[in-house]
Amino acid sequence: MPTRSLTQTEAETRASLISVDRYDIAVDLTDLPTGPHVRSVSTVTFTCREPGAETFVDCAAEVVTATLNDRPLGPAADGRIVLDGLAARNVLRVESLQADTAEGAGVHRAVDPADGEVYVWMSFEPDQARHVWACFDQPDLKAPHAFTVTAPAGWTVTSNSGSGNARVQELGDARTWTFPDTPALSPYNTVINAGPLYEIRREADGHDLGLFTRRSLAAVLDRDADEMFTLTSQGLAFYGEVFGMPFPQRTYDQVFMPEFGGAMENYGCVTWSDVFLRRSTPTPAERALLARVLLHEMAHMWFGNIVTMRWWDDLWLNEAFAEFACHWAAVSATAYTDAWAGHLAAEKLTAYVADQGPTSHPISVPIRDVAEAASIFDAITYPKGASVLQQLMTYVGEDNFAAGMTAYFAQHAWGNTTLQDLIDALGAAGGRDLNAWRRGWLETAGTDRLTLETDGEDVVLVGRGPAGDPRPQVLGVGAYRRDGDRLARTALVRVEVRGPRTPVAVPAGADFLLVNDDDLTFATTRPAAGDTAGLLAAAPALPTAVSRGVAVATVWDMLITGELPARAAAHCVLDVLRVETSDAVIEPYLTMAGNIAELWAPEAERAELTAAVAAVCRELAGQGGRRQVALRAFARSAGDLDDVAWLQEQAGDDVDLRWHALVRKAELGAPTADEVDDLLKRDPDPDAQRRALAVRAAAPDPGEKAAVWQTLAVDRSVPVGSFGPVAAAFWLPGQDEVLAPYAEKYLELLPGLDRGGMILAMAYTGRLFPRFGVDEAFLDRAEEAAARVAPVVGKTLRERSDLVRRMLRSRANGSR
Repeated sequence: MPTRSLTQTEAETRASLISVDRYDIAVDLTDLPTGPHVRSVSTVTFTCREPGAETFVDCAAEVVTATLNDRPLGPAADGRIVLDGLAARNVLRVESLQADTAEGAGVHRAVDPADGEVYVWMSFEPDQARHVWACFDQPDLKAPHAFTVTAPAGWTVTSNSGSGNARVQELGDARTWTFPDTPALSPYNTVINAGPLYEIRREADGHDLGLFTRRSLAAVLDRDADEMFTLTSQGLAFYGEVFGMPFPQRTYDQVFMPEFGGAMENYGCVTWSDVFLRRSTPTPAERALLARVLLHEMAHMWFGNIVTMRWWDDLWLNEAFAEFACHWAAVSATAYTDAWAGHLAAEKLTAYVADQGPTSHPISVPIRDVAEAASIFDAITYPKGASVLQQLMTYVGEDNFAAGMTAYFAQHAWGNTTLQDLIDALGAAGGRDLNAWRRGWLETAGTDRLTLETDGEDVVLVGRGPAGDPRPQVLGVGAYRRDGDRLARTALVRVEVRGPRTPVAVPAGADFLLVNDDDLTFATTRPAAGDTAGLLAAAPALPTAVSRGVAVATVWDMLITGELPARAAAHCVLDVLRVETSDAVIEPYLTMAGNIAELWAPEAERAELTAAVAAVCRELAGQGGRRQVALRAFARSAGDLDDVAWLQEQAGDDVDLRWHALVRKAELGAPTADEVDDLLKRDPDPDAQRRALAVRAAAPDPGEKAAVWQTLAVDRSVPVGSFGPVAAAFWLPGQDEVLAPYAEKYLELLPGLDRGGMILAMAYTGRLFPRFGVDEAFLDRAEEAAARVAPVVGKTLRERSDLVRRMLRSRANGSR
């Protein structure tokens, strides 16, 4: 059904006219074991401040019947039903049918290939609830929701109020689950998940914690459950304390579902992609990622659910705060004390690229309609936003920051807020006027640049902001002295920046000065006096993962801006890897080194740099706890079939490593079909066929490329959780000739890439974007096409075009 995107003006008008008392929503899932249909009856009780007025309710599903105060309504148009002649108090009843549960928005039916069992999940951000039932689908019309779900008798149903709290009635081949009322929630914060779920429960500190997944992954959930329960308990305790408000519901469920993208913070019932349940033993980086995502979604219970932004221009109040808070909680309350180092080594670097590109925008940005909102779930809102909030906590002090949060939730719980509400609370707690900080950091796009100048014994921090003067900020400058082949910090000077030049009282005699030591702000830096050689030498000599990370971030920024050749950047990262002590950054740096060799280096230097990466991987593979991640990275950089054979010997019974080895073997042009068939028989992963597809994707064979493209891009039969590895294996270096036709095929796909909602749109647009076999003329065409497609597709298209353009220029420049 064609739909219109809700505008901010329409949302404000509707919110000024009505208040929603409650939703009573009955959902029938009994057709799903064999059919596609979800049936819903939404009964909405609401009041109107101007009796006789007119508004509309959102419903993008097929409307079967609709009545307002027992009066039949006209048909839906553009995903809306007109509500005319409103009374002071109204009851709206809409029966609807959603038949597109394969590729439609809001609700998805997945079939487990292992046993044929059917699972269904719902996910509604930003405005997808309207695709399943009628509602006023905007964040500031919050109300209690009461769900009654009829499902097959063998299924478990989860929802916001907790499956254990539901009243279950047997109905022969079906069961009805009647859930208690939720608190006042926005429609996008609600959820229903269902299927023959495997469940584990545990009591912890007064909370009833639940984990769910499909039955074929029960053993994996059993393996990881203890750690998930520990993290959940630690997170709830930490947030309850620093926000001055314990999580108010006793039950807290987390449901791992097939074919889901990412994770979604539904109140009391978080939905995850079950790719987070790693089929092989998780690496340290994978465990850390699970911890951060768990804590991110949990932070949304407060930022997003309990207190919700009034409109999508304050999306950052949800996402940036949750991304900041998950690192704060990880470092403060869990075993993942290097979380900020991991953030700097990975996500923050993507934010530096995005913030210096054509799609940069302020963290807080005007949003005309919900379609635009879908386009700002990006590296500016998430990792830059998290880094800026870390800077804000540094600026006002951690204790004051926590006090401001406590006051914010005490005043606004279960309501809606704007940016100014938060700024007022933090400013009052910290005793600072934060308006200049707000304008600089939240309302201005772009990245500050910081460096040091020396004049005799005097040291001056020189700053430049995107609009002239640097933003107000507090950061550290570290002074280091040589101690053999290492650097030892002799002083850390806190500097408050108020203008373009700030004196820094560092002790005399330092051998190296590090700007933004401890990574307390979001700014690119350059070495003092342009001493690039000194920076490259210092990076592996610095004493901590964060200090080394700050140096690597500068090297990365110099690479992407064309100031440093790929060879120098790659060798610096490899030098850091040889001495790195933090598992939080080993895997991101191995990925970075591989990316530089594969994507940024000139073709003439690619083999040499790839061999250098492989050599470091062999070194790290000899270090017990790093063996797994090193061998995975070696699979990507193995130079020939002898290297692949060595890797297969090292892999032994490790099925995951054997799949990685086969991808590389296929890329090198060797036959793999028999080994793939053998591995499919040995792999317990119910989704192993997608690993086999990645092997086929890597082969430099026109027939295989065509078949994989059809499956991946045209038929869209690879779930989003498995999509990335297959797409990465498709676009490989050295295959330019066979890949060249797919640049045009990619452009042909663009008009339909928004089908299925925001997550799918970003995944298809970004991961299918050509990285080889294209030139600058193609990138020009891609950027021109961005103006003619859905906002989320156009935004991702411009981002990828900019990144690949930087890669092409780096490949052309070579060593200098």
